[in-house]
Formats: sequence, C-alpha cells, structure tokens
Amino acid sequence: MEFSREKLRQIRHLMVLAAALVLAVIYSSQVLQGARFLLGIFTPFLMGGVIAFVLNIPMKAFEEKVFGRWKGKGSGKARRPLCLVLSIVSVLFVISIVVGTVVPQVASTAAEVGKKIPAFMDDVMEEVDKLAKNYPELTRQIDQLELEEINWDSMLNSVLNFLKNGAGDVLNSTVSVASGIISGIVNGVISFIFALYILSQKELLEEQGRRILTAYLPEAVGRKVLEICGLLYRNFSSFITGQCLEAVILGVMFVVAMSVCGMPYALMVGVLIAFTALIPIVGAFIGCAVGAFVILIDDPLLALWFVILFLVLQQLEGNLIYPKVVGNSVGLPAIWVLMAVSVGGSLFGIAGMLFFIPLMSSGYALLRESVNDRNRGRKILARPQPGPEEGSGRDGEGENGPKKGQEKSRKPSAGRKR
Repeated sequence: MEFSREKLRQIRHLMVLAAALVLAVIYSSQVLQGARFLLGIFTPFLMGGVIAFVLNIPMKAFEEKVFGRWKGKGSGKARRPLCLVLSIVSVLFVISIVVGTVVPQVASTAAEVGKKIPAFMDDVMEEVDKLAKNYPELTRQIDQLELEEINWDSMLNSVLNFLKNGAGDVLNSTVSVASGIISGIVNGVISFIFALYILSQKELLEEQGRRILTAYLPEAVGRKVLEICGLLYRNFSSFITGQCLEAVILGVMFVVAMSVCGMPYALMVGVLIAFTALIPIVGAFIGCAVGAFVILIDDPLLALWFVILFLVLQQLEGNLIYPKVVGNSVGLPAIWVLMAVSVGGSLFGIAGMLFFIPLMSSGYALLRESVNDRNRGRKILARPQPGPEEGSGRDGEGENGPKKGQEKSRKPSAGRKR
C-alpha cells in the first residue's frame, strides 16, 4: 500500500503534534512555569491592547460622526491625533466624575460613623449598667469568675521575639510592596504608550496582519481567521457599548426615582450604581450595598425603602432594558450569559466576567453557523413545530406517506387551471 506525498506530510505533522503534546504533558510543570514567565513579559503589551480597544470605541465615533467631513490632506492628518486626545479626555472625564462624586461622600460618611462611635459606646455602657441593675444575679456570677493575672514577663518576651524575628519580615514585605508598586507604574506607562502606538497606526497594523495571514496560511484558513477576528471585534465593541448605555440608563433611573421619593444622596448613589453596573449581573448590587450604608447613617428606615426601590428598578432593568440593550447587541441567550459570567468570574474575577460574555457570544455564533452549514450539507432543514391540528406526525407526514387531510387538500389544487 503506497501513500501519496500529501498523505505522508499529513502523517508526519500528526506525529510531530502528538510528540509535542506528550512532551507537554510530561513536563507540564516546566511548561506552566514558562507560560507564566512569558505572560509576565507580555502583560504590559496585552494591557496596552485592551486599553487601545476600549479607547478605539469613542475615537471611532469621533472620527466618523464628529469629524467625518475632514478629508483634506492637512485636516486628515490632524483628525487622528485630535480624536485620540478627545477619546482619552472623555474617558478621564467620566472616571473623574465617578471619583469626585463618590469618594468624598463615602469619606464623609466614614468620618461621621467615626464621630458616632463614642456616643454609641456610651449608649452601650448605659444599657450594660441597666442590665446589671435589673439582673443582679448576672453581676454576681461575673464577679465569681477568676480572672487570670497578666504575665508581664511572657508578654515582654513575645514583644522582644517579634522585634528580633519580625523586623526582617516587615522590611522584606515593605521592599516587595514598594517594588510591586514601582513595577505596576512602569507597566502602566508602557501599556499606555503601546496603546497610543496601536491607535495611531491601526490601519497599518491591520494591513500587516492580513499580509502575514495570507503569506503563511492557506487562503480558506486565512479568510476564516479574518472572519473570526471580525466577529470578535464586533461582539466586544457591541458589548462594551451596550453595557455602558445600560449603565447610564440605570443610573439616570436611580437619580430620578430617588429624587422623586425624597431620598438623600441621589446623585452620588446614581453615579455609583451606574459605574458598578458595568460589571454584568452583580455589579449593581455593589452600588446598592454602598448606597444603603450611606443612607443608613441618616435614616435606617429610609435605607430599607432604598433597598426595596433598588429591587424594583433592578427587576425592571433586568427584564426590559438589559435584554434589549445588551442582550440583543451580543446575540447571546440569557442562560449562556449567566454561564459566561459564572465561569469568567471563577477563573479571572471581574475581568473574566467582562471578557467571557462577548467571547462566548462569538463561540455561540460560530457554532450556530457550523451546525447550520453541516445540516444544510446533509439536507437536514429546520422543521416547523407541529400545530394543534397537525397531530404528532413530522411535517404532516407519517410513516406511510401523507395524511388523509393533506390528500384532501391536494385534490382541489389538481383541478386548477394552469
């Protein structure tokens, strides 16, 4: 039995792939360590790509809708830097609004809580005194307890041991924390600069990527890779846009509802809930907890009414607004959205929640297209669901051919004039 040259090449590639997989399984610890090392090296560039993708959404809107008529030579060169600066300013403006609205109010609330703690402790001591007067037997039992004397020598030895052994640990921890902060700042600067390079030359990078795919991949495979990349870009862009729009709508709803009901801190709570609502499903509850805590300091009963108002608006938003704004934008059913949030949150935290919904939406669209293509190739079409008058047969046909009702319906059509 002789094999063709193409078949031998495929067998050789499969053998190399199998050997690589076996070696990866045998040396799995070294492979994971190397993957972590490479991930640590490329983390600033990956973060720069994420920043560029987020900034590209407002920058593209500025380029197409605001400065779309600037097509001359001089104006065309100035349009890209201007739109990039405007997109950065808009993102920083939104972040500054959130920080400037929420942080001072939370800080003042914490300070107010600190001021109320002494009065609360005085009330507690008064209640304890009343309890001791009303229940003298309890006081007698407490007095009968034998309290151990404090061993000052052992306490002094413990302090000395901590100063001897713990000073080095504290110094090492301080150095590690300082180095982590410095490396984080450096990586952030590198990521931001890399994002600026991507946004300023995105058309050139796109063309280079196309040329690389056409040079090293077959035409059909390269076309499919470009199609998948386009699908991922559309889903991620639609998800981010829809999530931001849904968060703004939810924040405005809370500001208006709390203002109408006469609740305090309406603007702060609305901005906080709008910002935390960017996290799918669970984000708004974080804003609810902070808002309820802030209102609780002023009026506990009003905090309870705020929680009730939050549940009502959350149901309204989850059942009417979110499916229309975000669900339709990514084209993913609600059950798969919940699965994506759960899996992504378990693996990568909040970033996983944001990342897995458009990723699963893309996989869902590709799987649906593949299933439809395979069924179409096998001539298996989607069958309509049987109505109440069609019985249990498939497409009106049983095992022995068409039903009697269908034969009767076909007889009048045979006598029609053609």
